[in-house]
Amino acid sequence: MTPLLLAAAGLVALGLGGAVLRTFGSRFRVGRLLATTPRVTIAEAIEMAGSGRRRYVRVEGRIDAEDEFEDVDHRPLVFRRTRLESRAGRGWHQFVDHRQAVDFEIREGLDAIAIDHAALDTGLVVVPRESTGTAGDLPDHVPPDLAADTPVRATIHQLSSVEHAIVLGVPDLADRPPADPPGSPAPSELHATMTAGLGRPLVLTVLEPGEAMRVLAANDRGRTRAAAVCLVAGAALLIASVAWAALAALVPGLAVLLPGLVALVPTARAASPEASAVAGGDPRSNGQGPGLVGTPGLAILGVIAIGVAAVLATTVYVRLTRPPEPPPKGRMR
Repeated sequence: MTPLLLAAAGLVALGLGGAVLRTFGSRFRVGRLLATTPRVTIAEAIEMAGSGRRRYVRVEGRIDAEDEFEDVDHRPLVFRRTRLESRAGRGWHQFVDHRQAVDFEIREGLDAIAIDHAALDTGLVVVPRESTGTAGDLPDHVPPDLAADTPVRATIHQLSSVEHAIVLGVPDLADRPPADPPGSPAPSELHATMTAGLGRPLVLTVLEPGEAMRVLAANDRGRTRAAAVCLVAGAALLIASVAWAALAALVPGLAVLLPGLVALVPTARAASPEASAVAGGDPRSNGQGPGLVGTPGLAILGVIAIGVAAVLATTVYVRLTRPPEPPPKGRMR
């Protein structure tokens, strides 16, 4: 084992961890944006919208609206999305996506910025309300060709006007004038809106970032642990390779100051008068004749073997730790 081989194994582990994270799809991207997007005040976001500077930023504030609607528990809501899905093999097929929303904004003190709720899709991160049943429980809401015993799942995402929200998006003007004529309104008077843009989604969550990450990774603890193991192992292998290479470079110099380390320094022996290889051989190789220095084939095979073993181990771990799908639990509410 050499530092180069350790570094190669570390890179393989890091690549494997990144590949596992990529399997989360849009949820991984939303989590990465929540962790890295810079925060600005709502006043600064409004100023960006008025000046035409397009930046993807994060703002925070309280949800506010003039015309809320109530749910069954009489909570004031500003957004509600209901999705119905039927079981298809090992996955779910969506056949209903119903939205109900009113115009709302995020308020911070006296400043407020509207939210383009029509752009909310995969970026909405809240604790979902789920119920399961069969198609026979919802005869008026399922396709007529769906068998009555087909498992059906209802998922509800909603936002209340009494919650604090984190929003990621691009500040823009709802009705941007073609130019800025004399007497145009000040940035604070403009109707600024947070929306999707710059190739990134509009993200809104009413959870703390840590809790939002857990919701994004719900029912996939096996994959998150496998990715964490690969990333930690990759980083450890890279650090070990760097430390090994640094130690190998420093030991000869330290051996001069500390004679006790001389045993760790490889010594070069004088040439023997007898031939040590066949005629025509390369003295740098192990006697096979002219060729590459050392045995790089074994190093390459070792790296490939480590990568294949890591892939197999991660796949087996993910399959063994994947939680089962919840069975139907009576009639849907």
